[in-house]
Amino acid sequence: MPIKRKLSLFDTIMIVVSLVIGIGIFRTPSIVARDTGSPELFFTAWITGGVICLIGGLVFAEIGARNPVAGGFYKIVSDAYHPAIAFMLNWLLIIITSGATFAAVALIASEYLIKSAGDIQPFFSGEFLKSDNGIKTVAALITLFLFAVNYLGIKAGAITLNIITVLKILIILFFSFISVFYSGNTGSDISSLHNVTRDSGLLVMVSGFFIGLRAVFFTVGGYQSTVNLSADVINPRKNLPLGIITGVIIIVSLYLLINYGYYKLLGFEGIAKSDLIAADMANKLFGPLGSRIISLSIFISAAGFMNATILQTPRTYHAMAEDKVLPKIFKKVNPKNQVQEYSLLFMFLLVTFFILTQGKFEKILNLIMFNDSLSIAVAASTLFVYRYRSKKENKLWDGFKVPLYPVMPAIFVLFLLLVSFTSFKEDILTGSISLALLLLFYPLYLLMTKFIK
Repeated sequence: MPIKRKLSLFDTIMIVVSLVIGIGIFRTPSIVARDTGSPELFFTAWITGGVICLIGGLVFAEIGARNPVAGGFYKIVSDAYHPAIAFMLNWLLIIITSGATFAAVALIASEYLIKSAGDIQPFFSGEFLKSDNGIKTVAALITLFLFAVNYLGIKAGAITLNIITVLKILIILFFSFISVFYSGNTGSDISSLHNVTRDSGLLVMVSGFFIGLRAVFFTVGGYQSTVNLSADVINPRKNLPLGIITGVIIIVSLYLLINYGYYKLLGFEGIAKSDLIAADMANKLFGPLGSRIISLSIFISAAGFMNATILQTPRTYHAMAEDKVLPKIFKKVNPKNQVQEYSLLFMFLLVTFFILTQGKFEKILNLIMFNDSLSIAVAASTLFVYRYRSKKENKLWDGFKVPLYPVMPAIFVLFLLLVSFTSFKEDILTGSISLALLLLFYPLYLLMTKFIK
């Protein structure tokens, strides 16, 4: 049955916003502050990330408009390069990276849930919960609960997910609005951090800037996944580019606003020291109770993202199984509750593995950004192939085009590769394992295409 185009321009904008605004903005600013070392580089990293995000939105807007088909990155890379390359990247991006991303969000959700619980800790001691093992334990329990709920066939409705997305936007707008009128003392002395940056060499500053971009790109990423819905958008030549561009502008504006709010209320040193920055911000404004309420709201927001991921990811396994590059068992659906039980079990084991072995959000971030940036760079480079084919075949394209081609796409791809390289350099062991897995996926592709009928 062909897919019917039902998504309007407004739907597309909301999808872009919901794909990007997860929980990262409530955690990553402290990482960016520590990596960059000064307010100037901190805001420069966020502005740079926003500009690159906008350029990326333009690039994928043209790619999606040229290829309004279901399948996302898999179909794009397969058509532009080779099905084997698409298979390898899809395994790296969808199966490995999505599992690591889920684990990263679960760890942040765990931290905020522990923060919201305060002294109410009936099963574990407060000291244990705040330790690395305690955070991992709570993250694993949250994951187990969400998978158990989905395994029974109980699904969150679209209305619930929309409410959660609106909640996140309202939190950002609320804090940003309050910060404009806040006139109190930030209570932090940032001069020491200024001196550290000035006394450091240019190479150290540049290195810190690009390391900081890892967390920024993690926070602004996700808009590119809109191309997965190209077949669902009404009039994709017009609405897909406009939806992506509008959504990205909204996201970048919100992120700059909330970071200004963080800086105004906590000061730069306060940002750098605060892992649960939204909770600390609420604590400064409303006291401990306000901090706990905000922490609980952010936990719910994270749980919503995690639940949506559980609902959507098995469909990718199903599509790959239909293309006979995954065993048939991954497209098996329980006729009673419509649950892909084996896909859910596989995903649960994968996520739990990342939670228990990686443990810290910062450590998982290196894995995510190395894999994600590399995969997105390859997908974005397909635009050069499509432009070349159009010119060679003398086919006029009257749809959306990226301005200043080929400069803007080249800048986007180059930045992604730099972020990927920086992440690799920060954790060479994890990066080497990712590369080894990427290469091993090729013989796996040959096996799958040969034996799966």
